[in-house]
Amino acid sequence: MAQVKRINLALQGGGAHGAFTWGVLDRLLEDERLEVAGISGTSAGALNGAAFKAGWLMGGREGARENLDWLWGRIGAVQDMRMPVWMAGFLPAPGVFSDALQHSWPFAVADTMSRVVSPYAYGPFYSNPLRKVAEQFEYDKVCAESGPAFFVGATNVHSGKIRIFSGDEISTDSLLASACLPTLFQAVEINGAHYWDGGYSGNPALFPLFTKNLPDDIVIVNINPLDRAEVPKAPHEIQNRINEISFNSSLLRELRAINFVQRLIADGAVTEGAMKNVLVHMIADDDLMRELSVATKLLPNPYLLGRLKEAGRAAADRFLADHFDDLNVASTTDLEAMFG
Repeated sequence: MAQVKRINLALQGGGAHGAFTWGVLDRLLEDERLEVAGISGTSAGALNGAAFKAGWLMGGREGARENLDWLWGRIGAVQDMRMPVWMAGFLPAPGVFSDALQHSWPFAVADTMSRVVSPYAYGPFYSNPLRKVAEQFEYDKVCAESGPAFFVGATNVHSGKIRIFSGDEISTDSLLASACLPTLFQAVEINGAHYWDGGYSGNPALFPLFTKNLPDDIVIVNINPLDRAEVPKAPHEIQNRINEISFNSSLLRELRAINFVQRLIADGAVTEGAMKNVLVHMIADDDLMRELSVATKLLPNPYLLGRLKEAGRAAADRFLADHFDDLNVASTTDLEAMFG
């Protein structure tokens, strides 16, 4: 029997682009050689993590897959995300779809409104559309001590620091806090403190996964492109790149710190076992994500969610084919090249 490899998952936020992570998780769950020991999630990553854990405790691998399908069916407001091949052939490529969407009149109006109208202006008519989804999770399972350790990150509005929710602290409100874009949603109050999207301070937070009882390997599912060759010039391109840089900055800081520790360990500057030698892996499809935009993050179109799921499955399949043997052995993300 093949050796089971224990890993942690770090799930980025990125609105509807989190459907890519849905596909990645769906593929990883098919591989019985993998055991997920810990999950750290932000925004859409936190929703994916909650669905994964609750589903796992309800029905193992298939339970987790079914619960993820349920989550994205609810987000896409459809009962079945599958699409006949002949129908998909008549629809545009994701990049073309994204370009049309961000230039559409409805999106332009909504985008303008989000910049000039505060979410607090709606008074008693305000509601967070994600609440109807988040409140349906089985929190006795999401918060359970059994199954993967689960951590949710949100940004404290008052201090600007990240707040990690775990165990019984995880609730409908903490998931909504993790996904609270401040131009669209009112800050979520929890025990007298107010929170915005965790992406500003940890997208996702890696440090909760550094504990000794969790494996060394962290597989980051990255849905915000780290690099772009072109200089953005159009207003929507500039705004999109600002969004990507903002939501990647905290991750890059933690990766730089991991790289520093790796060099200390390699040089013998610290006693063996004194600091964790984190093994970093990434699953991403930057080529696809560069074709998309803020518009496709904010509008969960069923067609695009399905395409993102397919892309996530394909990216995870490539990762397993190329790097399964490296898990629990060595990093497959070259941090020296990234920060050298």
